[in-house]
Amino acid sequence: MELERVVQALGPLRVTLSASEYDLHKAIASALETHGIQFHREANLLPGSRIDFLTDGGVGIEVKKGKPVRKALLQQLQRYCASPQITALLVVVERSVILPRNIAGKPCKVLSLHALWGIALP
Repeated sequence: MELERVVQALGPLRVTLSASEYDLHKAIASALETHGIQFHREANLLPGSRIDFLTDGGVGIEVKKGKPVRKALLQQLQRYCASPQITALLVVVERSVILPRNIAGKPCKVLSLHALWGIALP
């Protein structure tokens, strides 16, 4: 499954805790390229809905610096899932957030960068 390929590519990702969102995007793009995963940046899904990355296999990747507001993030992800281009979502966050495993019937995973450093705080 494409989502698992993306998770495997980004799972070992290490960035400094002070990295900017731009640095996070750069590191993600580099990891995807290294693993041969084709993607588009700032992909337009629907009018007013643009996701940070969209793989050719339909995995949308949304990147959030800090700890996102769960309700606002969930609404944003629901809009993304209304697009037929999205088959699954991966949310890359600096600080963990709890999201459903499926949104609008599409798989959703969270990759917490603090968890990668062993200090995940939900």
